[in-house]
Amino acid sequence: MTDYISILRGINVSGKKMIRMEDLKVLYEGLDFSEVTTYIQSGNVIFKTGFPVSNSVLSEKIEQAIEEKYHFHVPVIIRTTDEMYQVLSSNPFLNEEGINREKLHVTFLEELPQSTKVIAIKESDFSPDRFRIIGKEVYLYCPGGYGNTKLSNTFFEKKLHVKATTRNWKTVGKLAELTGI
Repeated sequence: MTDYISILRGINVSGKKMIRMEDLKVLYEGLDFSEVTTYIQSGNVIFKTGFPVSNSVLSEKIEQAIEEKYHFHVPVIIRTTDEMYQVLSSNPFLNEEGINREKLHVTFLEELPQSTKVIAIKESDFSPDRFRIIGKEVYLYCPGGYGNTKLSNTFFEKKLHVKATTRNWKTVGKLAELTGI
């Protein structure tokens, strides 16, 4: 069995794209996924498959099933448990003095962005907010709060030309814990 974490973007926000977690669990089970667990209402689902399959194939399968059932599109980003372990161990802000962990976030990118696009925004200054792109993740430190930063999903999607969704550090840790990391 292979363990995966799917992170859905933009459901249950401001009364739009509403999906109950119980219904989402049933949808995943209908796709022949097992041991399906949801975490909070923002669309975090941990599940297993009986066979290894690429993250992109899983994303497409889940996105299509959601669109067929709910008649709206929801981007789905997938990580394996090994990839989530890397996310936890690669956060460059954790070792800095004075970092408030409650102000840490991770933007998950669907795929590796082109290096030219990463270079183009790498030196951008959004002080006091900071970011570091490592692989398919953008690590964020937003001391004024994520709701007040310009470093949103939309910013990274436009600049890097990839789908993205963000979770706070507490949620990232909980998702890892639920997978046994």
